[in-house]
Amino acid sequence: MTNLAKPDLRPENPRFSSGPCTKRPGWTPEVLSDAALGRSHRARIGKSKLKQAIDLTRSVLGVPDDYRIGIVPASDTGAVEMALWSMLGARGVDMVAWESFGEGWVTDVVKQLKLDDVRTITAPYGELPDLAEIDFDRDVVFTWNGTTSGVRVPDAGFIPANRAGLTICDATSAAFAQALDFTKLDVTTFSWQKVLGGEGGHGMLILSPRAVERLETYQPAWPLPKIFRMTKGGKLIEGIFVGETINTPSMLCVEDYIDALIWAQSIGGLVGLMARADANAQVLHRFVAENDWIANLAKVDETRSNTSVCLVIADPGIATLAPEAQAAFAKAMAGRLEQEGVAFDIGAYRDAPPGLRIWCGATVETADLEALMPWLSWAFAQEKAVLRQAA
Repeated sequence: MTNLAKPDLRPENPRFSSGPCTKRPGWTPEVLSDAALGRSHRARIGKSKLKQAIDLTRSVLGVPDDYRIGIVPASDTGAVEMALWSMLGARGVDMVAWESFGEGWVTDVVKQLKLDDVRTITAPYGELPDLAEIDFDRDVVFTWNGTTSGVRVPDAGFIPANRAGLTICDATSAAFAQALDFTKLDVTTFSWQKVLGGEGGHGMLILSPRAVERLETYQPAWPLPKIFRMTKGGKLIEGIFVGETINTPSMLCVEDYIDALIWAQSIGGLVGLMARADANAQVLHRFVAENDWIANLAKVDETRSNTSVCLVIADPGIATLAPEAQAAFAKAMAGRLEQEGVAFDIGAYRDAPPGLRIWCGATVETADLEALMPWLSWAFAQEKAVLRQAA
């Protein structure tokens, strides 16, 4: 492999970042020409655009009619924080984590909210915790798809329908690519910049009737900043869930999200989006099966993500190096591919094991991933040769 020739075919679109992710196929700035720019988001046109975004979200994702959907500030992080700070503390909490963002929610609940009755159920990168340990008589916070580990829950079968506690699910890299069972989810959050390739800064908060009941009957012991408040006088602020946002949204970003949702409908809605992500992920999984120098970080097939596919260098000459050297090798591979203009932003997340992370969401073209695969082999061979020369 040392003398592997540079591939002739290049991806037409080298954008494989895990967020913000690449725009939908065919996107141009002209699709934003109808944006309500220079207009108040409280004006009729602004409210109608925001409500359209909410209605399209419900349609594409199949959100039940009695669930509320709100556009909230600060991306997925803002949506999760609103739920944690507004709803937790009414009963014990099980925090379930197997990668950096899930661990971040654990930190918030334990060190910032400082709740007394918290259990943490964790697993290392590449693995899923024992979901049977979760007590659903308690509130449960978990991430559906671990963006930085490429490990997801296979389905919602582990969640009982007759649970007493709330389920709070960070679904930011799962929404629009994986089948979310909303009957099992009381709070679901995501951001625009993942599977649909939208812009950053805006989050989505989906509440079940049970979650609304918690908001209307429970008052946290701590003060809530304005940006987190979803009730007034013990009643839900319904306006948040029809387009009256807590703070000023970017109407340019709203228009971009609407465009992405309309595109999603045009390719078959959720079924079409999932099929594209599945086909994309299979390109990487086949490549891994055919090349023993690379491996999937997710150890079990059924838990492997179809969006944020995380890979590690399995070659014995690299895998046995010190972690710092492994990280340097993977970073050099990613840098070489970026320099060639064939793959941007595919290094592993900073807290994850050294390796590569390649986004396979629905806005990525399968042909671009197929074109990328020979380049991975080429970059590995080049960096392995550099390592040999330095030895």
